[in-house]
Amino acid sequence: MSIAQQQATVKSNSTSTDRTPLDKLSALLSADMLKVNEKILLNMESGVSLIPQIASYLIAAGGKRIRPLLTLACTRLYGDTGERPFNLAASVEFIHTATLLHDDVVDGSDQRRGKKAANLVFGNQASVLVGDFLFSRAFQLMVEDGSIKVLKILSDASAIIAQGEVKQLTTANNLTTTMEDYIEVVSAKTAALFAAACEIGPVIADAGEPQENAMREYGMCLGIAFQIVDDVLDYSATQQKLGKSIGDDFQEGKMTAPVIIALASADAQDKEFLTRTIEHKDQKDGDLEQMQQILLKYNALEQGMDMARSYAEKAKNALKDTPQCELRELLADLITFTIEREY
Repeated sequence: MSIAQQQATVKSNSTSTDRTPLDKLSALLSADMLKVNEKILLNMESGVSLIPQIASYLIAAGGKRIRPLLTLACTRLYGDTGERPFNLAASVEFIHTATLLHDDVVDGSDQRRGKKAANLVFGNQASVLVGDFLFSRAFQLMVEDGSIKVLKILSDASAIIAQGEVKQLTTANNLTTTMEDYIEVVSAKTAALFAAACEIGPVIADAGEPQENAMREYGMCLGIAFQIVDDVLDYSATQQKLGKSIGDDFQEGKMTAPVIIALASADAQDKEFLTRTIEHKDQKDGDLEQMQQILLKYNALEQGMDMARSYAEKAKNALKDTPQCELRELLADLITFTIEREY
């Protein structure tokens, strides 16, 4: 996607009459995001043509860009007007994109952001290696920033994400997985990068440790809520809105919040179904629809949303002592959007 196309996208977002809090945050930070996108495009380049081809295939497909926006917002919230967050927001997006490339290979996903998954187009080997390249680029951008503290925050998050992905492998198809196990996975594989993206904002702005802790808590709780909603949507959304295949988690035998909630109350017949389809991955036509009915039967989707709302409330509380301004209001509204979204 060219810079001109990105500018047109930002302009479209900023003039829409039906804007979400994410659209409004994008519009408010549009000038900053254009500079971040320039950094992204510049640092995707390589003499090996397949690298920018695969990277741009996923990055140019869109996505919500929540994580780099959070870095920008949590820096500007404290009055910083410098250019340091541009490289670091790009670094955050590269880490996220790298994990998506790796995840789709591990999970065997068919779709990502409404398009055929990159590994199906370019192959598993190329997708994994380009993911590695983007991780490396992310660290180069961190080093270029020069802050050991920022480097530690983002490198720690990268290690935690990897551990979370491995932990998720151990919980897949495992009906003994507890809700505590699930939250541990979610905190690592999703929320850790949200937390780091937010925490480096007040670090850049030199706002002090209490504000760093507050923004880290905001990002962590927002990220957990975000992932729980994603896991609920995997059983309840439409494929067109979600931008990826519905029921992927079921097909892969992932133990997500709705499944764990339903399993806790399931009768013998439903437990037998879950054992066959989740634990043994013996699935046939109509099983996804039956799984959806089981989740409705035990009110598992709504209970999952209640969990997400509890973390959303914690995220809102983390904002209480941050500077009161338009950005803070948008960060609070973003929590509501995370809960109410349909994609």
